[in-house]
Amino acid sequence: MSNTARFRTLTLAALLLGATLTATAQSRNPGNYTFSEVTPADVEQALAGLDTLAPEMLERSGVPGMAIAVVYQDQLVYAKGFGVKQTGSDEPVDAETVFQLASLSKSVGATAVATAVSDGTVAWDDRIADLLPGFTLADPFVTERLTVADLYSHRSGLPDHAGDLLEDIGYGREEVFARLKYLPLDSFRTSYHYTNFGMTVAAVAVATRDGQSWEEFSRTRLYEPLGMDATSSTYADFMARDNKALGSVKNPDGTWSPTPQQRQPDAQSPAGGVSSNVLDMAKWMRLVLAEGTFDGEQLIEASVMREVLTAHANSSAPSRSLSSRPGFYGYGVGIGVDASGRVRFSHSGAFVLGTGTAYALVPAEQLGIVVLTNGTPVGLPEAVIATFLDRVESGESAFDWLAAYGQLFAPLLANPSALDGQEPPASPAPAPAAGQLTGTYANDTYGPLSVTETDSGLTLALGPAPMTFPLTHWDGNVFAYHPTGENATGIAAVTFTLGPDGQATAVTVENLDEHDLGTFTR
Repeated sequence: MSNTARFRTLTLAALLLGATLTATAQSRNPGNYTFSEVTPADVEQALAGLDTLAPEMLERSGVPGMAIAVVYQDQLVYAKGFGVKQTGSDEPVDAETVFQLASLSKSVGATAVATAVSDGTVAWDDRIADLLPGFTLADPFVTERLTVADLYSHRSGLPDHAGDLLEDIGYGREEVFARLKYLPLDSFRTSYHYTNFGMTVAAVAVATRDGQSWEEFSRTRLYEPLGMDATSSTYADFMARDNKALGSVKNPDGTWSPTPQQRQPDAQSPAGGVSSNVLDMAKWMRLVLAEGTFDGEQLIEASVMREVLTAHANSSAPSRSLSSRPGFYGYGVGIGVDASGRVRFSHSGAFVLGTGTAYALVPAEQLGIVVLTNGTPVGLPEAVIATFLDRVESGESAFDWLAAYGQLFAPLLANPSALDGQEPPASPAPAPAAGQLTGTYANDTYGPLSVTETDSGLTLALGPAPMTFPLTHWDGNVFAYHPTGENATGIAAVTFTLGPDGQATAVTVENLDEHDLGTFTR
């Protein structure tokens, strides 16, 4: 048989196989075949175990409160609350308790954007330069070509968590947008860096094209059509809820306390500012699993929904090891394959100031679970989800997911400062005189910084409505201060550089010195 004949035979065989697979059960398709079958009885057994699993893991973690919802075959099959609304409270969490979603907002927001893509208002490949004129990044080439899709898949080249530190010192959304142009860029469309404000730029650009604010856009486009009455994109709405869970933080000694500063995420609302309860999130999971259909109505075209759930960036490069399963990112959603070989769509949300959330969707089984908690992220929602899905897919879970995720999340609470865990020198070099250090210093990214002498010592002030912090002498030209905000993890160094005349010419703030941008000059 000639090579041409062999090719024609193989092609015909492939076409016949494709026709057979189209007409038979989905599980026969080699692309989504798994060795384990899941039956409704398997799901029911796993659901029955949640009433025991949830309180056990809640107690082990120390997190004060949690709510869980599960959807299966387009039905809400489980919704329940556990624990209390804040450490020290006696008010129980129930299924209607509203939590801050943190980064689950990205997946929810991407779905809202998908409604506008579906009706032709925008396209994923629309340029930000056209939707939001005047927005610029460090490289004109990138500015000219940057699209909604680039920002929703974290492939713009902006550095990891770009702009978050600006939010910490009080800059609002528009001012953060304006200052992103000072940040260095990695390779465009081939690098992956998780950026809250990058995604927020895209969301705001889409809402602007639709003639609305993001807060109104997400409400009218998604929350109202789905009947998500407890869901909002504003902090004020969250705080106005009577039935809400407030944050608690884990102390260095392992105890828990009410958060000293409830997270106010309005500046990055599309990426982290949604609040909701598990009942509303169950509606959202049903919409996604049904490829844009809800209660018989096609709210998002199936092709648009599939594009949201398609891998657009490699979120796991480089791999931790050759045996690590790869991970990908769609538009606001993580995409991976679980130990059984099934595709999972998922995302976690984390506020160090007191929120840990996660969901996972298993489209092959039309199964979804969401877990919302009101504590510093320690891996609790991820552990509950992983254990539940293990039980669904294999009948048991022999792995300690809470311990494993606890190790994974521990770096969130680690302080990278050179001063962390150190005692001040017993005999420090003397500090420069206050007059050598006081004055105003400039920085393109972070704006002005001033050092002032008060009756109690030196203070540092920075931000648009200057936030003031006392400076404590450490050693020679080095002082210490304690920043506040979502990204504050404890003590940080403030180091002055002196000129030949003994006057300070610059000051470097350690926790702002990512990408060498933390030096302020006189």
